[in-house]
Amino acid sequence: MEYKPKETVLAICYDFDKTLSPTDMQAQGYIQSVGYDIKEFWDKTNVLAAANDMDGNLAYMYVMMDEARGKLIFNRKSLEDYGSKVKLFPGVAEWFDRINAYGRERGIIVEHYIISSGLKEMIDGTEIAKKGAFKKIYASSFFYDEKGVAVWPAQVINYTNKTQFLFRIEKGVLDINDDGVNEYYAPENLRVPFRNMVYIGDSDTDIPCMKLVNVNGGHSIGVYDPETGKKDRVHKMLRDNRIRYFAPADYREGTELDNLVKAVIDKTAAYEKLETKHISDVYETR
Repeated sequence: MEYKPKETVLAICYDFDKTLSPTDMQAQGYIQSVGYDIKEFWDKTNVLAAANDMDGNLAYMYVMMDEARGKLIFNRKSLEDYGSKVKLFPGVAEWFDRINAYGRERGIIVEHYIISSGLKEMIDGTEIAKKGAFKKIYASSFFYDEKGVAVWPAQVINYTNKTQFLFRIEKGVLDINDDGVNEYYAPENLRVPFRNMVYIGDSDTDIPCMKLVNVNGGHSIGVYDPETGKKDRVHKMLRDNRIRYFAPADYREGTELDNLVKAVIDKTAAYEKLETKHISDVYETR
């Protein structure tokens, strides 16, 4: 369990594919290495899932293992190697240190979390993960046998069970096997109340998390590819009250997204001063 520091913690939670990276991580080397084009691979996983009442993420993980047989070694190292080649949106590499520094200047500890249906091993292989950008990465992952080969899903994350990790972050119970997440916490003892969460995502798979953060006073941001400029998804999410804001997925300094997150940090710093006063007054009356 994570302790609650004296300073306010702001948790920024990200999807990965099409949020920090322009396309699916599997489509940036792995799919091509097993002789598929991108559409053909995803069509196969969708057919498998539909024919067997199978979770779509379990289906793609099975197809990845199955198609690797006789073609390549399917282990943690190979997946991390694919991850090291994943392209990131502009400014992502510098984003985390800059936002952390901005928070520190205002008395806010900023923490970054991944909540993704993609593969943890591939995310672990990215430059940003290797540099320690993330407090915790919640993503689908494999179990490996004694020879180090992936043989079974260890964790699968889909759009509905993503929300459990927000509750873990809220209470500071980050270990996925720690059932302390079900215990009651008084509001003033929550490590990261939902009002101090930001969720950044790009599509329908992020909606449950976005909605949960929104209705509890947090900040949900929809992002779109700055190269294509297509806003259809974020417009719909805003109309449906899934997000509060949207911006291009351009993480460079001075961009719309950069200024938006800095404004959230400013608001958090101001609000928590009032909240601290309120809690102090409440305790005085007890």
